[in-house]
Amino acid sequence: MQNPFSRTELLLGKNAMEKLKNSRVAVFGVGGVGGWCAEALARTGVGRLLLIDDDTVQISNLNRQCPALTSTLGSLKVEAMKARLLAVNPALEVTALATRWTGGGPDDAKVFDADLIVDAIDSVDCKAELILQATEKGVPIISSLGAALRCDPTKVTVKRFDKVAGDGLARALRARFKRLSRYPAVKFECVCSEELPFAGCAQGAVKGSLMQVTAAFGMCLAAMAVKILTR
Repeated sequence: MQNPFSRTELLLGKNAMEKLKNSRVAVFGVGGVGGWCAEALARTGVGRLLLIDDDTVQISNLNRQCPALTSTLGSLKVEAMKARLLAVNPALEVTALATRWTGGGPDDAKVFDADLIVDAIDSVDCKAELILQATEKGVPIISSLGAALRCDPTKVTVKRFDKVAGDGLARALRARFKRLSRYPAVKFECVCSEELPFAGCAQGAVKGSLMQVTAAFGMCLAAMAVKILTR
């Protein structure tokens, strides 16, 4: 008998599907990268998702972000994303935290109880702290680096963080670790682009970005997550 994940089970097998169903994944940031990752995980059969993001849906998000629809403008991204995922799979257990995670708060127990953390955070300080704490606590983490200022999704790849070169977000993270005199306790994988960033495509802190690339980042994160959870 078919079920929502029958095609996935044909590919991955029954045991893998059972592992996914019993897994809990924390997704930090549900924008242009994390939102697509969360949807892919829900459609692949992950049973429990924790979504963390304090932002609301803006009109500028419509070009690339999964929770962004004209009907969700002004809504909290985590709530819009939760509704979307439950429309795909009503049996999914989704917890939405509309908060900016900085570490050391009441939500830490939920975060570090996850089987896997997906880091799609833009803020360098929050991103660095999450990576440091996750690796110190032994929680598997996969991280997204810079998806903005790129146009070619075929250049998106997976690398170990210490092997990444030419990525501005990676440089900023390394500088942050150095200032803190704290470094990730274990090596971790990340998604990055081998395409050189386009110059002159930013207005101050706002950078140009395309769904084709941000969604490719999200799908790579989801593929990595499934591999880790089912291995």
